[in-house]
Amino acid sequence: MTTDDVATPTGSGIEVALVSGLSGAGRSTAAKVLEDLGWFVVDNLPPELIATMVDLGARARGEVARIAVVMDVRSRAFSADLGAVIKDLDARGYRPRLLFLEASDAVLVRRFEQVRRSHPLQGDGRLVDGIAAERELLRPLRESADLVVDTSTVSVPTLRATLERTFGAEFEQLTRVTLVSFGYKYGLPMDSDLVVDVRFLPNPFWIPELREHTGRDVDVRDYVLSQEGAMEFIDRYLELLRLVGAGYRREGKSYLTVSVGCTGGKHRSVAISEEIARRLAGDQGVTVNVAHRDLGRE
Repeated sequence: MTTDDVATPTGSGIEVALVSGLSGAGRSTAAKVLEDLGWFVVDNLPPELIATMVDLGARARGEVARIAVVMDVRSRAFSADLGAVIKDLDARGYRPRLLFLEASDAVLVRRFEQVRRSHPLQGDGRLVDGIAAERELLRPLRESADLVVDTSTVSVPTLRATLERTFGAEFEQLTRVTLVSFGYKYGLPMDSDLVVDVRFLPNPFWIPELREHTGRDVDVRDYVLSQEGAMEFIDRYLELLRLVGAGYRREGKSYLTVSVGCTGGKHRSVAISEEIARRLAGDQGVTVNVAHRDLGRE
């Protein structure tokens, strides 16, 4: 089954996806991807409550447009109950899509051994016994799945790309860039992905008429941006940010925090952060937020 074979439901006003598969095959990763794609994800909801939850979502007047339920064998009477739920949702016009994740026995054994956990169906037996029991229990579900993904040799970015093609219709993956100005005298921001030092520019602090103003004020901003190397630096750094942002998107990372520092976090870092944000805001697929951590501390 290819992603092109999976039809998107129409007419019900809400999309429904059921995510299942073998333990250790990547259900948690799939759930995170769906959340990033704008789905409302519920993990291990009892089968008898799924239809009720979907009905509630359909009545939410557009606030909930996509619901994904992650199911596994921890739910009692799993396969029979879920089969009945699928038929019920079909009858109500929701046409749920079923994603099934699997992997080879060798890969599943290695994954369980890496995290030092027992299989949920292992009981007093061996790990391979639990895997075999689950595979047999889920066989009817696999046969009825809309999309089966074998994650044995699939990397997380590849799995993400597959799910984005299947479940991300009309979804534009955005890179959310946060620019944080800061002062080195107060320490580095702990959540930085990238840190840039703009102390190579002349400090407005030493100009009496600018000292009490901040990088948000026009006089300070114009002074900082007019300095030799300032605009060239911004041009070059924007090229770097766009390159890094594109790479992050390919790897499934949608958030990028860039910290811009000067001595006190009042003049240069503020002005440079604001200018970078202004120019990035015009890029397609990017949202920008600015925070001035140390503004007002001196």
